[in-house]
Amino acid sequence: MAATVEIYTWRTCPFCIRAKSLLTKKGVEFIEYGIDGDEGARQKMAQRANGGRSLPQIFINDVHVGGCDDIYDLEYQGKLDELLTSASSV
Repeated sequence: MAATVEIYTWRTCPFCIRAKSLLTKKGVEFIEYGIDGDEGARQKMAQRANGGRSLPQIFINDVHVGGCDDIYDLEYQGKLDELLTSASSV
């Protein structure tokens, strides 16, 4: 069973676009929260992301894994596929 992937984004954020591109290339379905200009949504994201306010913020199985650089690091380390195919928490 596939993992649940959530990503908080801004529409024109290049890092958001890059992170979504990696997930899409891997065939991963994800839930996107577009929070452009919504300070309340950004505060909720920051609470979930242990204070992280930069974008994107990515969660796999409700566990914060970080942003764009972090998800690419997981990919380069060969760990991302394992996380994405796991139905349990990371």
